[in-house]
Amino acid sequence: MSARDWIEKDFYRELGVSSDASADEIKKSYRKLARELHPDANPGDAKAEARFKAVSEAYGVLSDSAKRKQYDEARRLFAGGGGFPGGFGGAGGFDVNDLFGRAAQGTGGGGLGDLLGGLFNRRGGGAAGSATRPRRGEDVETDVRIDFTEAVRGATVPLRLSSPAACTTCGGSGAKPGTTPHTCATCSGSGLVTRSQGAFAFSEPCRDCRGTGRIIDDPCPECGGDGVSTRTRTLTVRIPSGVDDGQRIRLAGQGEPGRNGGPSGDLFVRVHVNPHSVFGRQGNDLTLTAQMTFSELALGTTLTVPTLDGKVTLKVPAGTASGRVLRARGKGITKRDGTSGDLLITLEVAVPNNLSSEARKALEAYADVTKDHDPRGDLNALLEGR
Repeated sequence: MSARDWIEKDFYRELGVSSDASADEIKKSYRKLARELHPDANPGDAKAEARFKAVSEAYGVLSDSAKRKQYDEARRLFAGGGGFPGGFGGAGGFDVNDLFGRAAQGTGGGGLGDLLGGLFNRRGGGAAGSATRPRRGEDVETDVRIDFTEAVRGATVPLRLSSPAACTTCGGSGAKPGTTPHTCATCSGSGLVTRSQGAFAFSEPCRDCRGTGRIIDDPCPECGGDGVSTRTRTLTVRIPSGVDDGQRIRLAGQGEPGRNGGPSGDLFVRVHVNPHSVFGRQGNDLTLTAQMTFSELALGTTLTVPTLDGKVTLKVPAGTASGRVLRARGKGITKRDGTSGDLLITLEVAVPNNLSSEARKALEAYADVTKDHDPRGDLNALLEGR
């Protein structure tokens, strides 16, 4: 995208947010629009695809704090007709070009060149600038949802993405296959031209090459000369064992392609884990709750419970209290170093809703035998003021 495009486009309007929107508001709006406009949800809809590209382009700028700052400053400075800000007093032909890259001698600052270098692809006042320097591609983030057992054991899942990528037809050059771009004669490849207006001289993006420093006589029919096109691709993602809900996995070099031979950005996959109907998780330990009868806890028993790999049997000692946690060592989540967490079993008394006449008589007999035992003795003492 040229500097002029960046200045003239209203990325906030594309995302439907205000210019003072927070990063979370921008992300929320982008995700909503991306879901609605995604090519998979609107097959054959050219308008939706164009809006999807525009929304993705806007998010690529506003989600990056440094780029957003540059964009806001550029729009503030150039608002209202694309000209440079007025108010430069003095005589003798003041050269505004100094603002765009020539460091002030003895001041330790680089003027607006430091601020707008990213917009105009130029740092320093040399003729060639940096319009053709390699630039790293943007990072991309997507989401994937997996089952609880896949998160514990690890899994390999296919991931289908529609995102900007190097044009396969031109290989990212932007030129029709069999042709090559050539250096812009107007700006000598710098992407900027200096113009005089009265006593002032100022630099602006070259209109012939749109600030790229290159001329493409025969644009690629697929990408229109951008070198980047939106395409759908399928990646195989390896989810490591023990991944947490909300954790991000980085796939180096799988993000947006770089420009002018620069490296590609990274792809970050945020993992969402579906809850399990029986098991829970605490770090690398698995948890479950086992319902017990009063007699099992009072008299003791042997308890068999499931694990993710089979079953395990534990001894419940006589007189075990409801709420006690038993530990089955090594039956949890395997850590990266090869060790495993444990399975934590919480014992809980199951109180029946209905009692048979025989069960009621047995319980009444038990209550009569144990009536001298008061489990709430300490509480009663407080009630009685003792």
